[in-house]
Amino acid sequence: MPDVPTKASCPPPSFDEAKNRRQRARAAGMDPNYWYAVGRSADLRKGQVMATRFWGQDIAVFRGEDGRLRAVEDRCAHRHIKLSTGEVVGCRLVCPYHGWEHDGDGNVKIPHDLFGRPEPRLRIRSVPVKERYGLVFIFPGDPQLATVRDVPTIPELEGDDPWPHAIVQFDCEGHFSMLLENVSDFTHGFLHRKYQPFYGQDLLRLDVHEDRVEVEYATKVAAGRLQDAFVRRLPTDRNRMVACYDYPYHWSNTDDRIKHFLFTLPKDERSNRHIFIFYLHPDGMKLPGVPGRLPRPVLKAMMAFARKFTLEPLLGQDVWVIGHEQEGWDAHHDKPAPELSPVVKAFQDLTIRKWREHLERTGGSDLVRVRPCRPSSGAEAGT
Repeated sequence: MPDVPTKASCPPPSFDEAKNRRQRARAAGMDPNYWYAVGRSADLRKGQVMATRFWGQDIAVFRGEDGRLRAVEDRCAHRHIKLSTGEVVGCRLVCPYHGWEHDGDGNVKIPHDLFGRPEPRLRIRSVPVKERYGLVFIFPGDPQLATVRDVPTIPELEGDDPWPHAIVQFDCEGHFSMLLENVSDFTHGFLHRKYQPFYGQDLLRLDVHEDRVEVEYATKVAAGRLQDAFVRRLPTDRNRMVACYDYPYHWSNTDDRIKHFLFTLPKDERSNRHIFIFYLHPDGMKLPGVPGRLPRPVLKAMMAFARKFTLEPLLGQDVWVIGHEQEGWDAHHDKPAPELSPVVKAFQDLTIRKWREHLERTGGSDLVRVRPCRPSSGAEAGT
């Protein structure tokens, strides 16, 4: 009888256990010494708190009544209740259990009877936080490096006259590397055949330099019928997209007119938040029959329309398929998985190298999980 396909006999390997490129990429974390977007500024008003997470570290971000953002580890210094379940009073985050107050530096104030004892000097970890481009960023690594390494600059969104843009935020099941590979792997156009965000997949260039992987495709972006009707094409357009994994971020540039920036927040080994900013040159949008540059309110309304009816459903397809890819990885990580794209391999190599460098720099180790596991003949597959 032919062999009956079976699921893997153990969970996916840790980074230390991994035996091939794919396994190492799917077990790698992200270097915490960068700024990571956690949400939209508009979703965090005065007196509100947002629970977030970076690679297993729970962090509470809150906005005080003075309008300033603050971030601390998400635990009360007393009984370790999640502070994000509490409330903001003035400029302090108050635990819902005994009312212990925590300021933005992590200092603690105890509001109740101390039973004749001196108030203990307690402090939880604070996390650098800032806002830019309508997003909230945290720096989960070494706070001293937060003053040296800044949020990436997006010149088109700076100043008093930024390009029309749309922010799309979504939470996604699946290791962060799966989506980072997805956004520059144009061989998956079949998934998006309904919306056709791009047409053509000729890889013209692949360059690796330090912490960047840059690729260039010959492709028509916004190729679907609905999108194409509102994008103004120029005779000088070359239909060339440059896409870059600029660790830990991702961006693309098509003919200096259609661009995006992607911020990825790895919450843990299998769940993430991804925040896209899509932005177009003000002259790059049109309404049929209307000549010249459109007024700013019209451009803003058009970007909101595109977000709701094109970008969100389009990226929803990626969320759906990556969730299934994660399920497949959990069940069949020991099976062969031939990777044909040199872009994906280059992305995986960068992810692996940066995580290995972080572990070596901090003296850390990806702890091997102890569990019964029988050897698999496919352990070396998928390189």
